[in-house]
Amino acid sequence: MATAREIMTGSAECIGENETLEEAARKMLQLDVGSLPICGEDNRLKGIISDRDIVTKCVAQGGDPRTTRAGELGEGKPVTIGADDSIEEAISTMQSHQVRRLPVIDGHELVGMLSQADIAKNYPEDRVGDLVKFISLD
Repeated sequence: MATAREIMTGSAECIGENETLEEAARKMLQLDVGSLPICGEDNRLKGIISDRDIVTKCVAQGGDPRTTRAGELGEGKPVTIGADDSIEEAISTMQSHQVRRLPVIDGHELVGMLSQADIAKNYPEDRVGDLVKFISLD
């Protein structure tokens, strides 16, 4: 079966850990995406931020997205997949961590993003329903 590298969305753009949530939201709008990897000053992945994170972890709690930094929402070690890992490994990782997107790493370099939709487009048609069930969030 295919590897993450073969079906991922390449050239993922990061939001810097010191950029504001307002800048992250603008970048999401510009790129037509719902989440962005957070990259540190050292060019290493620090986390993932979603449009939902901006709303629930900042705006809804009275925070100011114009001053809150993306790195403030990057919690813990990000869940990733290796570029040469199999699709089965990606599904297993998504399932065990209850996520729908994974940053794809080659060494320490972010090379793309792998989404549930990327996998579904490349999964046997008769098994796509199982894929969604495996990864679906409760």
